[in-house]
Amino acid sequence: MSATPSKTMAALWMAGWLSLMLVMAVAGRETTRELNVFQIMEVRSVIGLTLLLPFIYRAGGFKAVATRRLPQHLARNGVHYFAQLGWFYALTLIGIGQVVAIEFTMPIWTALLAATFLSERMTAWKIAAVVLGIVGVVMIVRPATSEINPGQLIALGAAIGFSVSMILAKSLTRTESALSILFWMIIVQMVVGLLPTFAVWTWPSAPLWGWLFVIGVCGTFSHYCLASALRYADATIVVPMDFLRVPLTATVGWLLYSERLDSWTVLGAVLILCGNLLNLKPAPAVPARAQ
Repeated sequence: MSATPSKTMAALWMAGWLSLMLVMAVAGRETTRELNVFQIMEVRSVIGLTLLLPFIYRAGGFKAVATRRLPQHLARNGVHYFAQLGWFYALTLIGIGQVVAIEFTMPIWTALLAATFLSERMTAWKIAAVVLGIVGVVMIVRPATSEINPGQLIALGAAIGFSVSMILAKSLTRTESALSILFWMIIVQMVVGLLPTFAVWTWPSAPLWGWLFVIGVCGTFSHYCLASALRYADATIVVPMDFLRVPLTATVGWLLYSERLDSWTVLGAVLILCGNLLNLKPAPAVPARAQ
């Protein structure tokens, strides 16, 4: 359900999204060393549903997540499931900093889809934020300096899927609560992944159960933060805020996995930050018409 527009509230919810997604990238890298991606996704959904049940109870029970827009939930979460599947699989092929950087071609598709299907206005500040963010991402990835890895193509496909999911989620926030959006995401993805998980199941070791729990927590509540942010601002405002995940993830990749963090990465991070600051600039007031 819609809320009073507030860029400040959207930014606060997106801070939660960024933090949780950063932790999940590390947990995803650790679990994909031993487990199949289908299994990771299914365990994540089961843990997420368990964590969500107390919130549903406090909200008044399952009537709080009842919906009249089941087809839209099915479409959004079917697309999101396969995009997330590709995202986890890409982590096994390329560095986490590069996976997240490539993911940020997503704003190109999101901006176009939002303007086309949600009638969101593309102001000069929004366009500048997207352009600066994309230039920053290109500086970090620098695709012209090396051969394209299949993992990069998979990550790009995931980015396109995430953009479609983002637009469908924004549409759902007009009538659905963040809790309802999150509940149906978990249910749909749990059902979609059930049979593939049975086919590839292996029992995780004790340390892996810890990482899977982290993925379940972060995967569940990060999307609650995202859905909440979309209630307070347009998708073309929310998505560029997510650009900060690129330099943050690149830093974690450097610290934990000795992945590249050079002057180009730093410069790209600066451009991404500038884009976010431009995106948060208030729109000029429309002068009142003379009587």
